[in-house]
Amino acid sequence: MTPIMQRRLATFRKNRRGYWSFWIFLVLFSLSLCAELIANNKPIVVGFNSSLYFPVFKDYSELEFGGEFDIATDYRDPFIQDLIADANGWMIWPLLRYNYKTINYDLPSPAPSPPSLQNWLGTDDQGRDVLARVIYGFRISVLFALVLTLASSVIGVAAGAVQGYYGGKVDLLFQRFIEIWSGLPVLFLLIILASIVEPNFWWLLGIMLLFSWMSLVDVVRAEFLRGRNLEYVRAARALGLSNRLIMFRHVLPNAMVATLTFMPFIFNGSIVTLTALDFLGFGMPPGSPSLGELIAQGKENLHAPWLGLTAFFSLSIMLTLLIFIGEAVRDAFNPRKGFSDQH
Repeated sequence: MTPIMQRRLATFRKNRRGYWSFWIFLVLFSLSLCAELIANNKPIVVGFNSSLYFPVFKDYSELEFGGEFDIATDYRDPFIQDLIADANGWMIWPLLRYNYKTINYDLPSPAPSPPSLQNWLGTDDQGRDVLARVIYGFRISVLFALVLTLASSVIGVAAGAVQGYYGGKVDLLFQRFIEIWSGLPVLFLLIILASIVEPNFWWLLGIMLLFSWMSLVDVVRAEFLRGRNLEYVRAARALGLSNRLIMFRHVLPNAMVATLTFMPFIFNGSIVTLTALDFLGFGMPPGSPSLGELIAQGKENLHAPWLGLTAFFSLSIMLTLLIFIGEAVRDAFNPRKGFSDQH
């Protein structure tokens, strides 16, 4: 590891708020990746007739457990539970016996029902467990933002590098194109496309990627405009290196410092965008676990405050952690910050 990277890591650790926010967010995201093992309407392991079954990873027919129909087993059905118990079988359940689409038909009150021992954060207006939907919705939001941030960063850095390095007519034409492209009404386009096709994860990702890549272009373009006339770049050009090698071997590392400081905030904005689209009804397909859809349910069911409060605190905690991480990353890549800490 280079001394510069060691200094940046040390600066990142000194920012206690950002450092601990990073680990808290990493733990929460890791848990959400194992959502099927935490919240599911299927057992993790079933022991039956001296055999082990793993319903979380594979669907089994009722016939496997002595049932009457060749259909997927409903392990919450008392009939199936009695069949397994009569054969001295056993089941290990997840912490929550609901996934994001499981409907609880045994509610003590009409849906949305308040928090209880069965549903720790209550249920939504369709009887689905709110905590399970938050866990799955958190995972979708983070994965969507992560893929969108990485893809838009790659495109934005490449576009800004070409603009800044070549300058002249290339820069002028590209800037005019960006001005026109950024002026397009994104929300209206999403509404039109949503009326033609049913939006899903990849459709939304592709549509948002068409516009989100512009957020880094100006930063990278400025770094390349400044760096293309520096002495070491001129020396590399005099030695006969190609423009592509000069751009990505000599100029890009300096531009990446500014890029990395912006990425956590782009990540944050991607989560907010997906949440807003889900709230308006132009996001993920109906029934998908979504924090935006939970906010919409809270607005429509003011007599069920646990819906709005759960969505508010989930988003607030997630976005606050990301902002703290972004601030720590910005300080770590700030050379003046590291210099002032040493002196």
